[in-house]
Amino acid sequence: MGVRAEATVSLGEVRLPADVDGPDDATGVVLFAHGSGSSRHSPRNVAVARVLQRRRLVTVLVDLLTAEEDAVDARTAQWRFDIDLLADRLTGTLDWLAAEPTLGRLPVGLFGASTGAAAALVAAAARPQRVAAVVSRGGRPDLAGPALSGVRAPTLLLVGGLDDQVITMNEQAAEVLAAPRELRVVPGAGHLFEEPGTLDQVADAAADWFTHHLPVPA
Repeated sequence: MGVRAEATVSLGEVRLPADVDGPDDATGVVLFAHGSGSSRHSPRNVAVARVLQRRRLVTVLVDLLTAEEDAVDARTAQWRFDIDLLADRLTGTLDWLAAEPTLGRLPVGLFGASTGAAAALVAAAARPQRVAAVVSRGGRPDLAGPALSGVRAPTLLLVGGLDDQVITMNEQAAEVLAAPRELRVVPGAGHLFEEPGTLDQVADAAADWFTHHLPVPA
């Protein structure tokens, strides 16, 4: 049957909708942090999540902005680069997961895209005992700033080979990361990995990274 539910993450007065999906015999949980202007319905992240679910991982896709904030952001881009806000929401979601009766016993990985990658790394630094692995897709880890030196979770940085500027930003961030890290360039891929087969490579690499680095649940 598996785990499949629409959930609400309550963080004080903020309510964030989330989609939880995966097998009953899951060995871990992967929490997604979406990129600028995106949501839990991002077709690219949904596609990656499906691959992870087939590898015995529960995925949690959560909107880090409320509906009202998202409507404002669509007009003004006010929130999408507010890494502190996004990271606080993601950290709160990690705490919410830890309190869940079933999911709370499973090791957790973070998958971040674009600006969501920065939020994921800040959250990983804030909860080093909770986050076991991080994967960034076309991410902006440079925006995590000083938090990079506090990350302990093994981190995989996936960047499109055609995305020269972001490659440079990832190279610079990789030099600062204190955690075990790997920068992997996907040949022929742009920033959004829309080219045929490139997103499949991202999904497979992420699945391998998480299944290797997430510890077996006690």
